[in-house]
Amino acid sequence: MVVVFFGTPEFAVPSLRALVGEGFDVRAVVTQPDRPQGRSRSTLVPPPVKVAAQSEGLEVLQPERASDPALLHAVRRLAPDVGVVVAYGHLLMPELLQTPRRGMVNVHPSLLPALRGAAPIEWAILNGAEATGVTIMQMDVEMDSGPILHRLPHRIDPGTTGGELSDHLAEVGAQALIEALALWERDGLRPMPQDHALATYAPKLTREIARIAWAKPADVIVRQTLALDPRPGAWTQLDGHEVKLFQGSVATPSGSGVAGEVLPGDGRLLIAAGTGAVEVAEVQPAGKARMPVAEWIRGRAVIAGRRFR
Repeated sequence: MVVVFFGTPEFAVPSLRALVGEGFDVRAVVTQPDRPQGRSRSTLVPPPVKVAAQSEGLEVLQPERASDPALLHAVRRLAPDVGVVVAYGHLLMPELLQTPRRGMVNVHPSLLPALRGAAPIEWAILNGAEATGVTIMQMDVEMDSGPILHRLPHRIDPGTTGGELSDHLAEVGAQALIEALALWERDGLRPMPQDHALATYAPKLTREIARIAWAKPADVIVRQTLALDPRPGAWTQLDGHEVKLFQGSVATPSGSGVAGEVLPGDGRLLIAAGTGAVEVAEVQPAGKARMPVAEWIRGRAVIAGRRFR
């Protein structure tokens, strides 16, 4: 089966490596352009999929826009049986979706029709779900609404962060992709339309979504510190200065306080919520590296009675 692969971040790398490892004929890899990083913005850094593709000796295409006619021409030249899309980061035009003989399939990290959209991994944790999974879907012009080819469920263990869940689902997605394509090659799959009435959504994460509202219950805030770890990070302010909080857990302090207030904790960082309290393991002050709470509060006046807002 001749494949053209579309993907950009680390999440897509296991699927690409699985395709190559299982003997699929990956004719080309389409990924986003190298982007400047660092404080000076002078160093161009290739996306993880490009690095993986080059290590496998694969042709790499990096159009600035997926609507570039040159990309459509290149894909037509390659005459793929199927296109595989894993977190590419750009919408694909109908002409491109229809170019492979069997169309395009997508590796989506939720059990569709649940959590359609840009951030299904984080929203699964934010919503307090005990399970999620990966769906292999035939792509159409609407967002995450195409027929389902294959699904694999995955349990979300307590305390799992967004980064950890992403790593797990990247591997589950690679497995599901290979299983789906192998069955599809033998006409062993029948696309199943989604029940659109059951659809839920996972919108793009915004700065406001990442801000901690201390009036909420402790368990909701804890899920926020987990879901947004490592990026973008759940944030709050102390004395007007931003700080990100990570690895929260529900705590039972000896005292109580108003929402956002630092509670007595003997070297621990305990913060009152709307109901209950949150203990935080790591913090990242603005402009500084992430660090353990003990390192942050050592020698600082982060004492009981001060208040996060």
